[in-house]
Amino acid sequence: MKPRDLKSMTVNELWALHLEIKSTLASRIGAEKAILEKQLKQLGSDDTLNEIPRTERRPYPRVFPKYQNPAKPEETWAGRGKQPRWLTAQIKSGKKLEDFRIPPSSNRTRKRSSRKHH
Repeated sequence: MKPRDLKSMTVNELWALHLEIKSTLASRIGAEKAILEKQLKQLGSDDTLNEIPRTERRPYPRVFPKYQNPAKPEETWAGRGKQPRWLTAQIKSGKKLEDFRIPPSSNRTRKRSSRKHH
């Protein structure tokens, strides 16, 4: 390939060169893309390109409720995140958070007391 002096070329000659380069690039890029797609298909990765990799959430231990609404015992709160409306309303009316604490079960109490002795 011979080097061309672009500064001495006319606008029409430059435009023709531009079109030639554009055409050559399009065909070469298409050929390169076909080769790469063929290689991906051979590797068996063709199907995985469209899938978003999913990361599994790590298992978290179950959080037991610490507070309970005395008016509706099914309404509980573990003490994490935003306080529920029933609890916020009760605290605004003058009650304390500890008034709603669920007493620990006897099984839990035994576990805690056995840890202290060891």
